[in-house]
Amino acid sequence: MQPRPSSDPQTLLRYWMEWERGETPPGRVMSNLKTAGLRELLEGLAAGSGHGEASMESTGRIGG
Repeated sequence: MQPRPSSDPQTLLRYWMEWERGETPPGRVMSNLKTAGLRELLEGLAAGSGHGEASMESTGRIGG
């Protein structure tokens, strides 16, 4: 399997806005966000904020 390209916030926002405008059904939006790298973007942001995976694993919630 080929590695995914890095997350592009503009692409992610475009997919989100398609959903807000009612142009794309929720399941397709989730698929688009996943393949566009939303998880990687969120993980990077969480790591930079001091609320990483370790706190999420222990409580099931981010930052808790």
